[in-house]
Amino acid sequence: MFQSTLKSFAVLLPLALTACGGTPEKMMTPTTFEVDSSAKTIPIVVATTRLASEDPGILFTGKRGDLAYANVKISIPPTHVDGEIEWPKSLPADPSKYFATQSAEHIKPQQFRTAVRKNIQQYRTGGKVFVFIHGYNTKFDAAVMRLAQIASDSNSNVTPVLFTWPSQGKLFGYPYDRESAAYSRDALELVLKELANEPSVTDITVLAHSMGNMVALESLRQMAVRNGEVSRKIRSVILASPDVDVDVARTLISGMGKRPPHFTLFISRDDRALMASRLIWGSTDRLGQINPLQEPYRAELAEYKHMDVFDLTNLQTGDSTNHTKFAQSPAVVQFVGKYLMSGKPIDTGRMGLGDHIGAFVLGTTNAVGNAATAAVAAPISIIDPATRENLTDRFGAFVP
Repeated sequence: MFQSTLKSFAVLLPLALTACGGTPEKMMTPTTFEVDSSAKTIPIVVATTRLASEDPGILFTGKRGDLAYANVKISIPPTHVDGEIEWPKSLPADPSKYFATQSAEHIKPQQFRTAVRKNIQQYRTGGKVFVFIHGYNTKFDAAVMRLAQIASDSNSNVTPVLFTWPSQGKLFGYPYDRESAAYSRDALELVLKELANEPSVTDITVLAHSMGNMVALESLRQMAVRNGEVSRKIRSVILASPDVDVDVARTLISGMGKRPPHFTLFISRDDRALMASRLIWGSTDRLGQINPLQEPYRAELAEYKHMDVFDLTNLQTGDSTNHTKFAQSPAVVQFVGKYLMSGKPIDTGRMGLGDHIGAFVLGTTNAVGNAATAAVAAPISIIDPATRENLTDRFGAFVP
């Protein structure tokens, strides 16, 4: 067991280095630079079970606290590259080159819905809200910046809300983080209920990453048990690299009643962080690392009508752990924004989901020719018969 744990942390080490290395402290300190009009501003309403910090540059710590709220505005530099977070090397951050905080303040619980309503009016998207729940080893500022990056790159104009739970943001904080995730499920249920009860909110998409999927799934199941069903406003739930035991996930999803939300599952069989998680817990497969073409998953997914599964295993990004492909691949994050968060229909006619996500890649490389574009599109595979039939017809041997 001891050797397995050491191996697990050896696999997780790159995750810690890539996630937190070289970033300055107190990122919530507002920049003193003038923010040029060419920079994009992302307003974010925050709900959190983190303990508030007395330092305004930190805002919230990794310790556990009561449910609290904040308003944050992040500027995205005009030179921003999709899929990246341009962290400043020092503070104050220059908004012409780096992600920068424009403002950050605590707000009272009764101001939460008012703040969401104000942002909905600013985005003018008819009340569509996007709730992001981060994963393990994530400090407060990292969660904020990741959501800002996703909101910017997706071009969805959906109102972003961050639910952040008390992760220590440390490599060896996995056990603490796991307990903190469980600690936060009631709070997330309350936040989702508040959003669903807000008249200006018409549609809610939940995107959970890694360990954040446990928080999301348990909260949604609790809502279904308590109210008889998940709120009808929660129409889409995106499970990105879920660090959840597959048997536990099956139980939680089946407990959401006859009218569950629609699930989109992003998996990657080469996810090194999930490899480590499985070694640590010695459990069955993690949901984010299953092979959906092998039994028993193939049959279960074919029978379950409320889930689409995207296999990103062969997709290459700048993430050495292969754990954040959903956010670091421009094609994937734009697909999430255009279809999943915006509520647009996806599966029309014989067009499968994989064709849609591939279209973003094909649109940037179609001058190269079919062979090259197929090689780019094929790594993003959807476990959907119509898509695989279409790709086989068009590209033959290039389809895996």
